[in-house]
Amino acid sequence: MWSPIRALTAVLAFIATASAAHAHTADISSSRIVPEGQGHYRVEVGFLGTDIERMFAENKPKSDVDLTEPGVIEGMIGKFIQQRVDLQNAEGQTCPSAVVSVGEDPTNPYDSKVVLQMDCSAVQGQIYYNPARLLEAQGPRAKHLVSIGEKRDESNLTEAQRMGREPAPGQVMIYPGDPMIDLSKPLLTPWQLAPKFFSAGVEHIMTGYDHLCFLIAVMLWATRIWPVVKIVTAFTVSHSVTLSLAALELVNLPSHWVEIAIALTIIYVAVENFFSRRVDGRWHDTFAFGFIHGFGFASGLIELGVPQRAIVPALASFNIGVEVGQIGVVLIVLPLLLLADKMFSHGRRSPLLVKLCSAIIACFGVYWLFVRVSELG
Repeated sequence: MWSPIRALTAVLAFIATASAAHAHTADISSSRIVPEGQGHYRVEVGFLGTDIERMFAENKPKSDVDLTEPGVIEGMIGKFIQQRVDLQNAEGQTCPSAVVSVGEDPTNPYDSKVVLQMDCSAVQGQIYYNPARLLEAQGPRAKHLVSIGEKRDESNLTEAQRMGREPAPGQVMIYPGDPMIDLSKPLLTPWQLAPKFFSAGVEHIMTGYDHLCFLIAVMLWATRIWPVVKIVTAFTVSHSVTLSLAALELVNLPSHWVEIAIALTIIYVAVENFFSRRVDGRWHDTFAFGFIHGFGFASGLIELGVPQRAIVPALASFNIGVEVGQIGVVLIVLPLLLLADKMFSHGRRSPLLVKLCSAIIACFGVYWLFVRVSELG
């Protein structure tokens, strides 16, 4: 028989089965296509380091090569990416490519980058960008942000650019199953791309299991809507500050330490539920800890490799998406708690329910803390 207690337990069970040491499985990659004239292009493919490790581990060919030799892993990763992104014409003729470099992205501490050189001078017809095989390797939740060119003075465009052989500046977010990108057609402006960043923000909070645990923990004693409004508002204000500072590259903290601090906040609010039923003043906790969680939210935006000229609309829409996701969590969890009160506790909050859920959440926090600290070594 369905019950709100069983539903809330199911939410926590889902988090338990879906969670991992890194609570955000990004499945995000990006590419920047830069025309260099005479049919030559530089294609810079960026990805979260943990994602490429997972993709490479799942898809790498069997080999007797000694992977401890310097440069071997980098070479294999470069070839892995090279085989999964193409510039080609409508008939499927691909542009020859070569790996220029593989390594950390110097502009983004969360990312690695493979730089490819592609020669389309002998390929006839319109050029398309095709990252379908990369998206397939990333998985069903894959996202690929494509940035093309830089802003240029139209009076200085080459004949190839005027004929559509070289791309115009813009961005587009693509997903598995989307068609190839026609480089002759204008892509989206940063503001036109805003809905994509909005959906990425919603997804980030809904799949950011550590943030979900934190929000659920601070709501467990709440029996009225107003304290929850203050809790969420305080959290929003503070995490918006650090999200903006990190996305604008004004403040940069090591991601490992941020993830460790987030785990500690989860443990704190979960354990606090055993010793205090206060709710009205709990917005102080969410305001203070929101500054830490903001850096975690920023990682979701930074992972997209957003160009700085597009950062304002991306930041605004991503942040709004995070807030909508938070409101969605509140609208699910709080009614379940109130319904459980009505059905099983004569309108009062059951201490057993709160302590059981808090214990589960605290265990998640301890697990994340242990794994993230172990990764420092």
